[in-house]
Amino acid sequence: MRHDYLVFIGRFEPLHNGHLAVLRHALVLADKVIVLIGSAGKPRSTRNPWNANEREVMIRAAAGADSERLLIQPLSDHLYNEAAWIGAVQRQVAAAIAADGGSGEARVGLIGRDKDASSYYLREFPQWELCNVQHCEVLSATEIREHLFSADEGGQLLIKANVPAPVAAMLEAFRRTPGYAQLAREFTFLRNYRKAWENAPYPPTFVTVDAVVVHSGHVLLVRRGAEPGKGLWALPGGFLDQNEMLIDACLRELREETRLKIPAPVLKGSLKGQRVFDHPDRSQRGRTITHAYHFEFVSGELPPVRGADDAAKAQWIPIVDALNLEEQFYDDHCHILQHFLGMS
Repeated sequence: MRHDYLVFIGRFEPLHNGHLAVLRHALVLADKVIVLIGSAGKPRSTRNPWNANEREVMIRAAAGADSERLLIQPLSDHLYNEAAWIGAVQRQVAAAIAADGGSGEARVGLIGRDKDASSYYLREFPQWELCNVQHCEVLSATEIREHLFSADEGGQLLIKANVPAPVAAMLEAFRRTPGYAQLAREFTFLRNYRKAWENAPYPPTFVTVDAVVVHSGHVLLVRRGAEPGKGLWALPGGFLDQNEMLIDACLRELREETRLKIPAPVLKGSLKGQRVFDHPDRSQRGRTITHAYHFEFVSGELPPVRGADDAAKAQWIPIVDALNLEEQFYDDHCHILQHFLGMS
């Protein structure tokens, strides 16, 4: 074997036969394989239907007897801080090796398939030898999810042909859960939403605004009352109207969704920062760029708020509690909050 450990990074949403082929190859080249499950800590969505624990079960079931040679760790996203993500990978690998009783002299490599621009991360760890594996012709995880939520009979047959048998059984069981039913509704909403823009001369880019209002150690959040992300926590915000400035759109959405009665001049006077958040995958609706504004009031009694418009609920939540809600946040709103609170 060329390596003591090979690192395999992926989202595995879900694990398919291509992933399994890479994993089998890694087990030939290394004594142990460190599998880092990306996008850990995300809420369920049509892009991330399964949490890290569920994906670990898929991987171990597909690996069979080789499962004991897998060291599996969750890996959170850092959409706006690539250095933090690289550091997290390095920490998780070091922790896995230490827990396994390995030494600092262990021979470590990185395995993956350099298929397109999304594989850029394979070149960010020059300290590890890269094992670039050949392409395996299977449906992508994205295509598998589309067939899963479309619920067409032919699609279900394609899924079974492209994922390991234990994973196919898990996906079939998942289809009978309430969580699947909600995601299927969300999938239909998003498909129809995108279809409405199919005849546009150019792919649309949407502009939104979000408000991060911090008051006396609390942050103002809303629960979404409609698809997509129904029931998830979010920052107050919405789409920019054609006839308004960005800051005015932010104040309008804040007022409409929370009924916060702090006057606009007072809010503008408490503006502490602003930033554009533009990760291409930040929104399930499509390419959406948001302008977030951070308002801060150091002390004082919390003003009354009430959910309105498309927000089912508005609530002041202690900062420490809000930061622990990562798996219940809509889109990248947790990343936005972490940025303004200096936690990213």
